[in-house]
Amino acid sequence: MMPPVESLVKYEEAEKVTGKTKSKKSNAAADPKAKSVQTEDILNAILPPREWTEGGELWVQYVSTQMPTRSDAIRLAERLDQRLKLRGAREHGICTIREEIYAQCFDELIRQVTIDCPERGLLFLRLRDEARMRIAAYQSLYESSLAFAVRKAVTGEEQRNELLHQTKNLTNECEELRHALHDQTVRM
Repeated sequence: MMPPVESLVKYEEAEKVTGKTKSKKSNAAADPKAKSVQTEDILNAILPPREWTEGGELWVQYVSTQMPTRSDAIRLAERLDQRLKLRGAREHGICTIREEIYAQCFDELIRQVTIDCPERGLLFLRLRDEARMRIAAYQSLYESSLAFAVRKAVTGEEQRNELLHQTKNLTNECEELRHALHDQTVRM
């Protein structure tokens, strides 16, 4: 597995996993700073650590627990704009690239808020999950409406062809009746 791709979420330096412990984070429960441990646990639950193998060795990378600053928010906005331009995200309409980049940005904001106030971070997590569920529902509804539109278009085309055929038959019948009427009037 390759190292993870660059993300807008701020991560700590990658650590090589040894045979005895998975990382220094797993020993954090013995740390007397319970709030810090709780915040780390919440962060790891919200944004799981990235793991990959490189050269036969397992590497792990946890999200950063460094307290965010105002300049971090400004840099995040700049990196967001740069990443959107670099990846060629469309400004309007449905764009999976833009969706992915904004999801990374939102995850980074959740990380920053969680460090400051874990309860608020969990609330943002609920908002993120609700938004994702709503978007999935809208996508499902959109796909369903497209299928319905295609079915209606096919049905409409079939009905149109049937009506054109009926019109042609009725026109021919009218023409035959006119000839019959003309023949009858000539005989009289």
